[in-house]
Amino acid sequence: MSLVIDGRPCIARLTLGALAELEESLGEDTLLSLVERFESSRFSSRDVLALLGAGLRGGGADIGEEVLARADIEGGPMAAARAAAELLARAFVVPE
Repeated sequence: MSLVIDGRPCIARLTLGALAELEESLGEDTLLSLVERFESSRFSSRDVLALLGAGLRGGGADIGEEVLARADIEGGPMAAARAAAELLARAFVVPE
């Protein structure tokens, strides 16, 4: 998926390494609890930053969460939350 950050398009995808990074950064044993938080709309801005940061690094961007926290994400915080949820959903879709 693509996000526009500070006026430039960036690719985001959750690779296996990015998923492992996400588990560690959020202190989760599994990602199921994170999926459940997003499904029930109980996610935090920290969850969104962690997901987007891991996804952007998985897509090849060298961007830290502290930089991402100050970045201008096209569409604002709601677009960022939607993108994070979509990244997470795509990571667990079984290809046909």
